[in-house]
Amino acid sequence: MTHGPCVLGVDFGTESVRVGIFDLSGRPLTFASEPYPLYHPHPGWAEQKPDEWWQAFVVATRRALAQSNLSGDAIVGLGADCTSCTVVMMDETFTPLRPAIIWMDVRAAEQAQRIARSGHPMLRYNGFGNVSAEWMPCKALWVKENEPDVYRRAAHVGEFIDWLTHRLTGQWTGSINNVSIRWYYDRREGGWSPSFYQNIGLGDLIERFPERILDMGQVAGELRPEVAAELGLKPGIPVAEGGADAFVAMLGLNVVSPGKMAFITGSSHLMLGQTDQPFHTQGIFGAYTDAVLPGQYTVEGGQVSTGSVVKWFKDHFCAAEAALAQQRGVDAYTLLNEMATAVPPGSEGLIVL
Repeated sequence: MTHGPCVLGVDFGTESVRVGIFDLSGRPLTFASEPYPLYHPHPGWAEQKPDEWWQAFVVATRRALAQSNLSGDAIVGLGADCTSCTVVMMDETFTPLRPAIIWMDVRAAEQAQRIARSGHPMLRYNGFGNVSAEWMPCKALWVKENEPDVYRRAAHVGEFIDWLTHRLTGQWTGSINNVSIRWYYDRREGGWSPSFYQNIGLGDLIERFPERILDMGQVAGELRPEVAAELGLKPGIPVAEGGADAFVAMLGLNVVSPGKMAFITGSSHLMLGQTDQPFHTQGIFGAYTDAVLPGQYTVEGGQVSTGSVVKWFKDHFCAAEAALAQQRGVDAYTLLNEMATAVPPGSEGLIVL
């Protein structure tokens, strides 16, 4: 039996949080998960409530500790990854002013089109083409134009990981990963581009961003005593700077040098690779400076809705199959996979957009 020391790894996904406990050699000891709701108040909108992230995190952490038979004192550090492009608007006390606008939300499509038409050189990071409505500037601009009171009161604007790090440590930091891949930040060119943000109507946004931009894995701060008590952990343990879930997965897949690609599947699909030379070309997002490892650049391609489309199909059209799967004691997807084997390749001509 392992008595420690151990570390806690946390993965905040689209549907749930997953907490893992690992020994210092990286061997997993146990995992626990807890779901949280996803809200769609209008077509194309997708929101979540930070307090519900936190409640699920507390439950999953305490469950993982119970499963492992470890005391909280055995945990000597923790780190997390979160969904990217999940934007949180906070007041001066870091209290969220509205539900988080999560990555799959596309309400900012019109703002994205306007940003793309700006023709600013920083658009090289999205391949000189369409700007994704997912990205930070698009969502921030939507809030500024459609919820001006929220924007006016938003002393702090960040992503899921930034809100979480502050909740854990009291430190307001940004991850080099998120700001490089989604906020048009390039450390080797001075960081933010004030002319870009001014050009798109967000000249007052940079001052609301975190000032401390840390590499993934750097110590962002120490676990606050009141938070440690809530989680069942030891106060003062180091909390590592995190990043976007798919990009953190590159480390787990050992895609940490040029010559390999990571294929990440989930609610969306991503193809990610590393290069030692910066380049920008149509059809490829990146290359993002220092986004995963200092001194390297990351390139990206992918599809926004993949696993989420399958879940939508299951939730809306497979009630009978889900009930049958429950009777058999198997996952609904397992039964649907079995049924799919009877369908010829090509899905009988069905095309899903």
